Amino acid sequence: MNTPKVKKPKELKPEDLRWKCDPDIFEFSSTSDIEPIEGILGQERALKALKLGVELRSPGYNIFISGLSGSGKASSVKQMLEVIGSTCPDLYDYAYVYNFQDTDRPTLLTFPKGKAKFFKRALQSSIQALRKRIPQALESEGYIGKKKIIVATYTKQEEELMSGFDAELRKEGLSLGQIKVGEVARPDIIPLVGDEQVPVFQLEEKVKENKITEEQAKEIVKKYQEHQEELQLLFKKGLKISQEFQKKLSDLEVECTRDVVSAVLENLKENHKQPKILFYLKQVEENIFENIQVFKGVKPQGETTSDGYQIDYFRDYDVNIILDNSTTSGCPIIIETSPSYNNLFGSVERVGDGRGNFYSDFTNIKAGSLLKANGGYLVLNVMHLFEEPGVWKTLKRVLTYHKLEIQDQPGIFQLNTSTVKPEPVDIDIKVILIGSQMVYSYLAQNEYDFKKMFKVKADFDYEMNRNDKVLVAYARVIKKLIKEEKLKEFDKYGIAFLLEIAAKFAGQKDKLTTRFSKIADIAREASFWANDDGAEVVTAAHIQKAYHNAKDRHGMLESKISEMYENESMLMDVTGERCGQINGLAVYSADFYSFGRPTRITATVSLGSGNIINVEREAGMSGRHYNKGVLIISGYFKETFGQELPLAFNANLVFEQSYGTVDGDSASCAEIYALLSTLSGLPIKQSIAVTGSLNQKGDVQPIGGVNEKIEGYFEVCKSAGLNKKQGVIIPVQNVKDLMLREDVIDAVRKKEFHIYPIRKVEEGIEILTGVPAGVKKGQEYSKGSVFYLVEKKIRDMYARARAIEKKSSTTKKKK
Repeated sequence: MNTPKVKKPKELKPEDLRWKCDPDIFEFSSTSDIEPIEGILGQERALKALKLGVELRSPGYNIFISGLSGSGKASSVKQMLEVIGSTCPDLYDYAYVYNFQDTDRPTLLTFPKGKAKFFKRALQSSIQALRKRIPQALESEGYIGKKKIIVATYTKQEEELMSGFDAELRKEGLSLGQIKVGEVARPDIIPLVGDEQVPVFQLEEKVKENKITEEQAKEIVKKYQEHQEELQLLFKKGLKISQEFQKKLSDLEVECTRDVVSAVLENLKENHKQPKILFYLKQVEENIFENIQVFKGVKPQGETTSDGYQIDYFRDYDVNIILDNSTTSGCPIIIETSPSYNNLFGSVERVGDGRGNFYSDFTNIKAGSLLKANGGYLVLNVMHLFEEPGVWKTLKRVLTYHKLEIQDQPGIFQLNTSTVKPEPVDIDIKVILIGSQMVYSYLAQNEYDFKKMFKVKADFDYEMNRNDKVLVAYARVIKKLIKEEKLKEFDKYGIAFLLEIAAKFAGQKDKLTTRFSKIADIAREASFWANDDGAEVVTAAHIQKAYHNAKDRHGMLESKISEMYENESMLMDVTGERCGQINGLAVYSADFYSFGRPTRITATVSLGSGNIINVEREAGMSGRHYNKGVLIISGYFKETFGQELPLAFNANLVFEQSYGTVDGDSASCAEIYALLSTLSGLPIKQSIAVTGSLNQKGDVQPIGGVNEKIEGYFEVCKSAGLNKKQGVIIPVQNVKDLMLREDVIDAVRKKEFHIYPIRKVEEGIEILTGVPAGVKKGQEYSKGSVFYLVEKKIRDMYARARAIEKKSSTTKKKK
């Protein structure tokens, strides 16, 4: 039987394999002739979202910026926020003061921008003035005269009280005196023996001295006890008179200093009309009257600690300004790079008292970034929030209730480290989180009310469409880097080559990467090599050198894997033909770049019921995308060959010498071809590697990493020796993604390497076997075709399976 002829497959031409940037589109000879770009390139959608979130000051319109690292998120935020100062709401100063009614809850005072420091200065001046003027007021003739009257009245009342009781006692041989109990003297009844006052406990001595008899002593003690109740009443009356005296003196002091205190504080009240500040000043005034002794200079007990630490009794009148916006122009913009709990929310510091104890009061309250950005914008990296315990949970509460409570971070054992609880601060802030799409998706799905708190998502793209206008703008981006970092200027050929690398990073000819940080790194290194060569400008050769050196620095994994192919530790045929064996293409991810290498895929079949066994899946070494691809292969065979008869075979698919996880469906086409080869008995050309996924109808679908896969297989073929038959089959949809190396393009130009784009499974099997795939005519495929042989094999296997089943059934009946 004559083997049917196949059409010559379509091959890609060298011009199809890479986009070449024409340097002549640039109207400059070097970047010294152009101006740097202002703004961000290629992120129009994200910038619109960012503008909305920044300028719309409504609850919940905080911003989450997502995108790949290096795509300009942080730069865009900084530039956007720098131009919005005019839309900023009114700013305020915040200060904590002593709460005279509840000492553990410091009072928050809010001032218009820049006014807090004047209030503090004025209050301190007022207290200093009162420390001088109150003693002066209490030395005036009017005060001294009134005080003498009060003292004289008290002295007279006390004398009358005491002298009357003493006269009664003397009638019974007793007198009123004082005895010392420790360091304190108290009034007591003292018996008289003759004219001598003898305390009761010394009466026995007088009996021994025969100055009185025992009966007389007993009688004296009896009278002493009878008058004790009167003494207690007298003591209470004396204490009441003393208290009234002290109150009158205090009232006199207040009366004589009231005008002074009111006059000093009146200026403060005139300049600060806010009800809360006026209420605080009223408390200050009342407290001053309660502490006149302190202002008189009388040192209360405990003026110093046991360690000699001076106690400041005027500390209660201090003003702790935790946020002073007097020097803030425009909206406050805080980019917090270290958002620990205390840095973000503030803290209440603890100080030692000199005796090993720690305490906190209102003067130890410190503001954090959140309060400093109040009325403005706070920029945070979302991952940093999860690195610090308690930060994310507290931030959610602040954004939910718009209240900030400054507290110490809870300890490991949830112990409260501070005894004060400052009054909460009202928060009006715009929080901007920078993170990845993955983090955003996780928070949106798992965090309650996350989308209500962050209603604006600005998604930064990793690529942009290429056109001449964009290419010129991209050159201006490079110019901006040159200007900011004082790099050498680039000639237009260097810019053109750098743009080709940008397209390669994007993975498509008609796209450019917006991950400018990667391009910037190459530009910096190219400038270094130009300087090393003593060149005036950076050329394409310098950029190529920088790019290759960067890959080489990170290329140890690629080198080790290449070595395995060279010493044949990794089995790979790139010549000859094998049945049921094909070269698939895989991508390895390194830290800086990805690279491709071929992998051997084999297929075996046996009698069965149409099960395709994925060995990787059975061994727990496959990902879900790969598993899906194998199931699609099963669907393809049922669609193509299972319409007329059952698929009476089982198949095994294996990635040979694969010891890691396999994922992705880009090996689907290769596995199909290996199965078709096994079933048809037709050998596959080992010189051709395959990549591509497919659907159940046999349509070939695009895959990722096409450049890396082609270049990886080319490296293996070049190492083994090019024989002008090697090549790669790729999906036709991936042609637009090709940005291959020059040596690969040169090999294609010389017909030493071939790249075949395909749309259908049939096209690939024809290239691999040199036999037509086959067209179904009536009930069977055209004779001699691949599909004809496959279907014939399936029929034969089905017949054998039926014969075995029939024989088994007959054997059972005989038994």
